[in-house]
Amino acid sequence: MTSMVVIGLSIATVVLLLGGIYATMRKGRPPTASVSTLPSHGGAIGSDYDDPRTIQVGDNIETHGRRAGVTGALHMSWQGRQWIEYMLDDGSRRPVWLSVEVRQGLVSTDPPHLEVLLWTIVPTQGMIPAKSMLIMEGVEFFPIERGTAAFRSEGETGRPERGLLDFADYRAADGRLLSFERVQGERWTASYAQPLPPGSITIVSRAA
Repeated sequence: MTSMVVIGLSIATVVLLLGGIYATMRKGRPPTASVSTLPSHGGAIGSDYDDPRTIQVGDNIETHGRRAGVTGALHMSWQGRQWIEYMLDDGSRRPVWLSVEVRQGLVSTDPPHLEVLLWTIVPTQGMIPAKSMLIMEGVEFFPIERGTAAFRSEGETGRPERGLLDFADYRAADGRLLSFERVQGERWTASYAQPLPPGSITIVSRAA
């Protein structure tokens, strides 16, 4: 009887630990939408829910009440994953990028979700992406992904027509994201990411 009690307590402990690990993995995850909740073509859910996967170079979009023109796009590919980074002109005279990617769930039971991030360039002051924790403007960021992606450029991006792009992504304890990128042979640039919740992007007008 005593051995059965011990086994039962051990199983309960393992279940609790697994639950804690799963909750930790999900903590800090940016707002996303299940792919099944988004239209497969341009349009709206309800009356005002445009699908960011249908954005094209030459479109004008609006995020949080601020308009921007889509001047170019990088079609990215890495280890079977594909995503698009749109270059935006919002009149601020600084590079702003919008990345759109369908991501798989953290565990097999999670459905695919749409991740939309607004990236703003920040000064690196000569920093390069470390393989361990780094500090940017007093905040500790920890590595989550790094690699070399292939890209194809469309429109005006400031990048070659085709090439390879090194990247290193980091996340802070509060969920903030930081990414370093460089076209091979060039200097590193860094950007902060602002997650955009579903429904925050409106396609104001389409390319002519």
